[in-house]
Amino acid sequence: MLLSRGFFPTLKETPAEAQIASHRLMLRAGLVRQTAAGIYAWLPLGLRVLDNIARIVREEQNRAGALELLMPTIQSADLWKRSGRYEDYGREMLRITDRHDRELLYGPTNEEMITDIFGQSVKSYRDLPRCLYHIQWKFRDEVRPRFGVMRGREFLMKDAYSFDLDYHAAVQSYRRMMLAYMRTFQRMGLKAIPMAADTGPIGGDLSHEFIILAPVGESAVFFDADFENTDWVNAHFDYDNTDDLATFYDQMTSLYAATEEKHDAAAWERVPPARRREGRGIEVGQIFYFGTKYTASMGVTVAGPDGAAVIPEMGSYGIGVSRLVGAVIEASHDEAGIIWPDAIAPFRAAILNLKQGDPACDAMCDRAHEALGDLALYDDRPERAGVKFNDADLLGHPWQIVIGPRGAAAGRVELKRRADGTREEVSLEDALARVRG
Repeated sequence: MLLSRGFFPTLKETPAEAQIASHRLMLRAGLVRQTAAGIYAWLPLGLRVLDNIARIVREEQNRAGALELLMPTIQSADLWKRSGRYEDYGREMLRITDRHDRELLYGPTNEEMITDIFGQSVKSYRDLPRCLYHIQWKFRDEVRPRFGVMRGREFLMKDAYSFDLDYHAAVQSYRRMMLAYMRTFQRMGLKAIPMAADTGPIGGDLSHEFIILAPVGESAVFFDADFENTDWVNAHFDYDNTDDLATFYDQMTSLYAATEEKHDAAAWERVPPARRREGRGIEVGQIFYFGTKYTASMGVTVAGPDGAAVIPEMGSYGIGVSRLVGAVIEASHDEAGIIWPDAIAPFRAAILNLKQGDPACDAMCDRAHEALGDLALYDDRPERAGVKFNDADLLGHPWQIVIGPRGAAAGRVELKRRADGTREEVSLEDALARVRG
């Protein structure tokens, strides 16, 4: 893409309302613009990041056997009254009435709706287990929305819901999704730590939240370094193998991990000192097992193996897709701007033409742009080199291919790695190969 033809409205000054790094940088880099309190429009650069995160989430949900559907943002209040949560949820729920005086709401979550859809469609144990998910916008009317997309009112979530015949099968679904989450976050270049959590208004008696480290994290965290040292993506755990899932879950729960609220000083002392890690963390996902909380209250049953009615067991699994954009920036930035992990960056590289109009520079930049296609953003503006360097650092592309008159004449480019600032002079072909990975 040519930067001169794009829509990337960067800001030189930090907006006064931005209190944390991710909010400042998302506004300055032109990822989002606020349209109302806690509600943001996602501009082209931010949307590309959002889409990359959603793509990885989808791929790992599909790999774990979940099936995608799409539920509406507007829900009937009757569903929530059937479950008993309509009055209990609180003022965060946006309640509305249509022209026929029917009570509706802008969904903050989807347990009731998916339970109703499942109950209408599945009547036999032979159709279990099932895990259904969607990626959809949600709304919670935060009393004080702040910190940009980290605590907004409208946000993009991945919600998955499992349905199983009994407790044992439901636990397998829970473990399967925990493994999928570890792989999902690792693919995004993140180290996520699962920690036992309270279930809150979702309900249930088993839950883990997934936390990534960031200096401005919401709470202090304590964990075993072995969480960071394991390659979950390539680990030989089979989603359909009960023993593999048990081994994985035992490994997860045997390693110490706790937020400040649940920290156990005695258990912490038993962790070898060399493996103790402390910091602050941001929650980016949470999983729940809540049994028959919704299926029972909403009257959903299936015919069991002996023909008797069975109330299916459920679990719920959320990932904050839009929240992840802010969380990644909080965990990965410097004074110059964003440092995107390769897998979710809006572009893999910026091509910086230091002398627009120079035949050799223009020709080499055109070659690089054509070769990389949608992987690169070509800064073809007639701006000073300093402006281009500053914007490339601000936008956070993992690589910068810098092409000036002297290098172009010799067939060489400067390749900069944004994460550590290293620079090296290489041929254009070598630079392209590095960027493609």
